Amino acid sequence: MPSSDHPPPRAVWQQDGDDFVLEVSGDWRRDGPAVEIEGNPPDRLPSRYQVDKLGTYDSTLPAFLLCLHRSVPVTDGEKEKSPSFDGLPDNLRGLLELALSVPEEIGNQSAPTHSSEIRKLGKITLEVWESLRALADFTGKTVISLGRFFTGRARFRPTDFWMILQQCGVQALPIVSLISFLIGLILAFVGNVQLSNFGANLFVADLVGIAMVREMGVVMTAIIMSGRTGAAFAALIGSMKANEEIDALRTFGFDPFDFLVLPRVLALILMMPLLTIYANVVGILGGMLVGAFVGIPPVLYWTETLYAVDLTNSSLGVIKSVFFGAAIAISGCMQGMRAGNSSSAVGEATTRSVVASITAVIVIDSAFAVIFTLLDV
Repeated sequence: MPSSDHPPPRAVWQQDGDDFVLEVSGDWRRDGPAVEIEGNPPDRLPSRYQVDKLGTYDSTLPAFLLCLHRSVPVTDGEKEKSPSFDGLPDNLRGLLELALSVPEEIGNQSAPTHSSEIRKLGKITLEVWESLRALADFTGKTVISLGRFFTGRARFRPTDFWMILQQCGVQALPIVSLISFLIGLILAFVGNVQLSNFGANLFVADLVGIAMVREMGVVMTAIIMSGRTGAAFAALIGSMKANEEIDALRTFGFDPFDFLVLPRVLALILMMPLLTIYANVVGILGGMLVGAFVGIPPVLYWTETLYAVDLTNSSLGVIKSVFFGAAIAISGCMQGMRAGNSSSAVGEATTRSVVASITAVIVIDSAFAVIFTLLDV
């Protein structure tokens, strides 16, 4: 039970003829008991207030009265009239008049959002369109930067280019060797299980050789470089953007595309064909090891591989690798340039770079598959 020193807050509705009186009594405090409302609240505001039994109050009472005035329309026929505050203390009356004199901004209200499926589809469509527009813009700037390079007007440090070339090439050999060797082993094992049913184990060499030089060698190398090199490009450029180093380059008159993006695009375009050829050879050697294990002499395996893999087949993967290298470098650099100015934004840009690079590789590979099929190669 509440203490007699602090009677509970009460609001009693009383009718006086055609008018309604709201009697407010008790102590209105935030840490006090809940408000007791008696009587049936009418559909209009009280004509006057009775505060004879009102005790102490804080912001709880003005909030209650303000909510009451906001919830009940104040109209007299078609004309709006001012609410009546007769009977209230002067300080409380002035506070309410001031609060009600400023119209409520509807835009600031937190209205519930009911997102329909059409709205979600439209939002996704706009996001995809914005991403494609940004990709086209970044690719165009990269092509212009390449044009400046071939005309001798691009400026970047040769030492940076050779360092990036080493990171994209020599330092990537261990992981490319491991993955390509294991891919060759897997293809040979799976092919031998199926071909042994027909007594055609020798054709494991054809299967491994054609699969490696046409698809698996270049695709696996591209995926490795997407997670290794493309992510590194995004993380480095994103960190430079967060530290305002890119703004510093612009201040000193350097074009960030020429100084940061161009050497990375050139390095990856140059090294991807070499890494692809290396991955093809390592994958074929892995298949040869399985062939020796199942009874195919290495010389015979190598001869059959050379017979199956002609110049046309061996060049298809190398051709695709150039486009894969450009796509990986552009994706990594673009996500780094679009990163935010915080450490978490750099991590998000790195993740987006890997996803975008792998997606671009698969899409470009699918396009080449259709083109090669139409050309019958």
